[in-house]
Amino acid sequence: MRLGVLDIGSNTGHLLVVDAHGGAAPLPASSHKQALRLAEHLDKDGAVTPEGIDALTDFCASATEIADDKGCEEMLGFATSAVRDAVNSHEVLAHVEKHTGVELEVLSGEDEARLTFLAVRRWFGWSAGRLAVFDIGGGSLEIAAGTDEAPDVAWSLPLGAARMARLWFRGGQPDESEIRELRKKIRAEIARDAGHLLRPGVPDRAAATSKTFRSLARICGAAPSGDGPLVPRVLELATLSDWIPKLMALSSDELAALPGVSPSRTHQIVPGALVAEACMDIFDLSALEICPWALREGVILERLDQISVVRRPR
Repeated sequence: MRLGVLDIGSNTGHLLVVDAHGGAAPLPASSHKQALRLAEHLDKDGAVTPEGIDALTDFCASATEIADDKGCEEMLGFATSAVRDAVNSHEVLAHVEKHTGVELEVLSGEDEARLTFLAVRRWFGWSAGRLAVFDIGGGSLEIAAGTDEAPDVAWSLPLGAARMARLWFRGGQPDESEIRELRKKIRAEIARDAGHLLRPGVPDRAAATSKTFRSLARICGAAPSGDGPLVPRVLELATLSDWIPKLMALSSDELAALPGVSPSRTHQIVPGALVAEACMDIFDLSALEICPWALREGVILERLDQISVVRRPR
């Protein structure tokens, strides 16, 4: 069947059209995305601004037209931390549904972590053993680990790259003392619940997914996206730690010139790098494997599993 997956993230709105059926990898057929930057379209009270609501509504309307044109039988629409955490989230969702007919499901942070874990588990398979998964989004950091397709532990932290950029980098590059304070806060937040993952022992395999980790891996020497998803990619802690002081010294234009960095996300690279480094340090991981599948694929795979159960003969 052909599915449309409408992913409203904290940075980007993304419609992915896939051909999918049980037992096979989802095959991308079409992709449409737009920078929404909802995590940065928040007023001082934490509400999505009218401009942010209008941008989201316009994108959902255009995505619906594209999905219809591409022959999608079903649209799976979901929103993550920027909408979830907004004080006017109900108003945002109601406005989108009224003007576009799109009903967005707001995923909890735990569900984000769980579905991303499912996608990464399916990508690497059972040979990964006990698997740990890290995902730096725009608004939040998701962490999950386990030996099955459902993680034993899964949680979400307000440490997304866009959120950190908005809170700490809005006035430009923080000074040295502010960076130290930010680094301390990030590490304390992650370490608070680190025992949930570490108590059963060091994971057999550790993976990272989504745009921030992919960009950092590319900066640190991983293969470009044009080489295809099957090429192994790794982010090494030592290389990342060497790069962080260099990244802090670069201007926005210089950051945008780096491989794998989108011009619209240059202000998120340093905070994202600090979060990534903290994850690897605290969980004693010398490297993270980059997985091309993430939350969208997890949503697709769970839906296919549900369809398979319904259709299974008794």
